[in-house]
Amino acid sequence: DYENPQTIKKIVNEYTKYYARTDETHDKTEFEKLDESKRISGKGIEVGQIFYFGTKYSEMMNAKVTLSDGTNVPVEMGSHGIGVSRLVGAIIEASHDEKGIIWPTNVSPYDIGIVNLKQSDDKTNELCEKLYRTLSIMGFEVLYDDREERAGVKFNTMDLIGIPSHIIVGPRGALLEKVELKDRKSGKSVEYGLEEALSKLKTLREK
Repeated sequence: DYENPQTIKKIVNEYTKYYARTDETHDKTEFEKLDESKRISGKGIEVGQIFYFGTKYSEMMNAKVTLSDGTNVPVEMGSHGIGVSRLVGAIIEASHDEKGIIWPTNVSPYDIGIVNLKQSDDKTNELCEKLYRTLSIMGFEVLYDDREERAGVKFNTMDLIGIPSHIIVGPRGALLEKVELKDRKSGKSVEYGLEEALSKLKTLREK
């Protein structure tokens, strides 16, 4: 009988009867009352909250609802919310390695990172810029690393940022219109011709 306030309270009590606390509110005495086999501690991050208010505020506001039998009773109230800013930290905590972040594709700030291995080479620059324009037109969010830095520094930066797919362009590949595709999660790199690489990326997007 979900119209009965006591039923609602019983449901809430059932789900909140278990001992669960963060470090700030941890009660050692209460915790030690539990059977050792039921004690679990671990890392976590709070991204949302649910509060049951009962009729505390609805009675004050005279907010009532009519039941099927015609009686008026105070509304059972509650609230819930998700801390959007906390989700970023939670995602990173759940998806990272020793090199940095590994963004899931559906929440990554960029879809693809372009790494220019030799900024002083005209052919390499030309191909990188062509890729940037083409991928942007295709609807990808692209980050192009055109800094005057060593290749290792650029690789480390892309891994740290955690963009799901990397396109690596060097002088040798630029002459042949070939690029290297690297998957951030697996770390695997494969060389493709330009059109094949674009087709692969389009397929990944469609998934």
